[in-house]
Amino acid sequence: MEIVSSYNLIIEFSLIIILSFLFNGISKKSNIPAVLMLISLGIILQYLLQYFTSAQIDFFPILEVLGIVGLIMIVLEAALELELKREKLVPILKSLAIALLGLMLSTWAAASILYYYIPEMTMQSAWLYATPLSILSSSIIIPSVSGLINKKREFHIYESTFSDILGITLFYFLTGKLNPAEDNGIVGFGGNLLLTVAISLIASYAIILIFQKIKSNVKLFLLIAVLLLLYALGKKMHLSSLIIILIFGLVIANMKLFFKGRLSRLLDYAKAHQIYHELHTITAETAFVVRTLFFVIFGLTIAITSLFDLQVALISSLLIASIYGIRFVLLLIFEGKDIIPQLFIAPRGLITVLLFYGIPAEGQVESFEPGILLFVIIGTSLIMTFGMIYEKKRSSKAIDLANSKAVGSVKWKVPSVMENSNDAIGK
Repeated sequence: MEIVSSYNLIIEFSLIIILSFLFNGISKKSNIPAVLMLISLGIILQYLLQYFTSAQIDFFPILEVLGIVGLIMIVLEAALELELKREKLVPILKSLAIALLGLMLSTWAAASILYYYIPEMTMQSAWLYATPLSILSSSIIIPSVSGLINKKREFHIYESTFSDILGITLFYFLTGKLNPAEDNGIVGFGGNLLLTVAISLIASYAIILIFQKIKSNVKLFLLIAVLLLLYALGKKMHLSSLIIILIFGLVIANMKLFFKGRLSRLLDYAKAHQIYHELHTITAETAFVVRTLFFVIFGLTIAITSLFDLQVALISSLLIASIYGIRFVLLLIFEGKDIIPQLFIAPRGLITVLLFYGIPAEGQVESFEPGILLFVIIGTSLIMTFGMIYEKKRSSKAIDLANSKAVGSVKWKVPSVMENSNDAIGK
């Protein structure tokens, strides 16, 4: 049976997008992350392909491209959500501290577990494999926390975004250590980071000022093409390219903060804000499509049998336990006792998979089972699901309790003018 003909591919693509839209609706009602349903769909399609055809299809090049574009769209989407205001400075710094400490401690714990249980693993390779497993998935978290109160929702948006950026930065720092010719140490890496920030700010100002003058209605995909080009060129120059995307998103989302004084005269705020609004919409739509295809294809490529391996289950369970143990302590220190459902919202997802496939050949360990990756993704997503369902029930009980208590009333007689006059005479 011909699976990859032109019309069949159109039908298959359309059905996957439609199903993904339905999965999002189910996710909002049930709190089950749509990513689990997409991976399950990919696994089902894997067995259907094996049944209908014996041809071996290499999905990795498609997965790699989708992962990179998805990563860019997710970081841009998250950056467009971040409002930089003075009153939000403390929540932002607190989220940054939790994201940074959580990333570093989780990576250290995961590296120790992998180094101990996988004989071929060196400590350097263990840190490289542990980093993707320690990064929060903003692509799962941001859509899932929309129903939380504003304070908690903003915390998760900030934390997951910082975790993405810091985790990716750490990963590329570690991959650079594998190649002595490209390893410039911490000082060189810091200089590279500052250079990237400077280029990002210049590029962001230039893009906004140029694009606000373009009169054509077809300019948003041109803007995305420019961002993709900057990202790819940055990678070629060994810069931290995602910083470019992040800073552009922050600048266009907070134009009044970045365009002050004389710069404000150059900005046509109405036109620039329209670009921001349209970019926000198209970024969310593109991220949805790319995320859908990525996780379905990931499901097509994984070996489901590895989940039933005892060693995989043991290592994965220890990794998950370390993730939530460290998270519990950090949240208790920074947030106090009000840590539900934040404690349970720590899923791993697209960036974890993408960085795993981005491990250079010289850092790869043959005995590492990819099933560990899948186990951790599924495990953390299920824990988040249970946490969100518990929070929903708890909130419903609180509302029902408040509604069940009738507001009391007291009869009060208005004093007459005569009574007040007599009282006054008596006195």
